[in-house]
Amino acid sequence: MRDCVKMETKTASTKRVYISLPKKCMAALAEHYELEHGLVIYDLNPYLQEAYVQAYFREWGTMTSCKIKRSSASGKDKVVAFVIFSTENEADSADWAGPHYIGGMEVKVKQIVSPKCLSD
Repeated sequence: MRDCVKMETKTASTKRVYISLPKKCMAALAEHYELEHGLVIYDLNPYLQEAYVQAYFREWGTMTSCKIKRSSASGKDKVVAFVIFSTENEADSADWAGPHYIGGMEVKVKQIVSPKCLSD
């Protein structure tokens, strides 16, 4: 697993970290960290709320977290959502069910993992 990223934690962080890796590297990371599995959704309609995204992904399983982040750095609104499912299989099912159309727009979806936070 030399191709996989090695992570070291020196201080506890209260911010969640989202990592996109190939599946084989997710397995290697899981040997050292308890992981939560989910999706990052790009190109969302800027007027959508978290409840709408939650309702859309409810079909594929139980969500433990759904956060929308907004940025207008380039003068154009960019909206991404981070959805965490209760199991890896649910995240897989939601990912594989694409293409996804949320709020009338096609969105890009990428699978992620997040080391489980003690404060969550």
